[in-house]
Amino acid sequence: MTIPPPFLPPPLDDDAQPFWDGCALGELRVQRCTDTGRLIFPPRPLSPHGSRRAPEWVAVSGRGTIWSFVVPHPPLLPDFERVAPYNVVVVALEEDPTIRMVGNLVAGSDGAIDQIDPAGLAIGEPVQVVFCPLGDGWVVPRWGRVPPG
Repeated sequence: MTIPPPFLPPPLDDDAQPFWDGCALGELRVQRCTDTGRLIFPPRPLSPHGSRRAPEWVAVSGRGTIWSFVVPHPPLLPDFERVAPYNVVVVALEEDPTIRMVGNLVAGSDGAIDQIDPAGLAIGEPVQVVFCPLGDGWVVPRWGRVPPG
C-alpha cells in the first residue's frame, strides 16, 4: 500500500527508533519504567515515574479499544482530500488504557484509510494492531476490527 504524498515520516531519534524497529518486525512496542513497571508512550529518554531512569522497551499485545475518533472532511490538503472522508481513531491499549495511540481503522494491513464506513465506528469497539508497509522502509501501526467470538 502506498500513502498520499504528504506523508512525512517522523524524525528518527534514539528515543523512538525501537518503536519503528518493532513495527518493521510486526511487533508493537512501548516503553516501561524499570522502577514502577508502568507503561510509557510516546517514547522519551527518561521515565516520568520512579527514579527517572531510562525506560526499557517491551512488546505489548496490540489489542485495545477505540477510545475516540474523528472523520476528516474536505477542505483538506489536496492529497488527503481525494481519500476523504476517512477515519482517525485513538486506541486505548489493553495493557494500560491510559496509553493511547492514534491511527486509522482499516480492513487489513493493505487496507486503504477510507475503506471503512465512518458511520460504523463505535467507541469501545475492540481492535487489534495491523502493520502497514508504506514504502521506503516505513511500516506503521494501524488498527483492524477484532472478529466476534
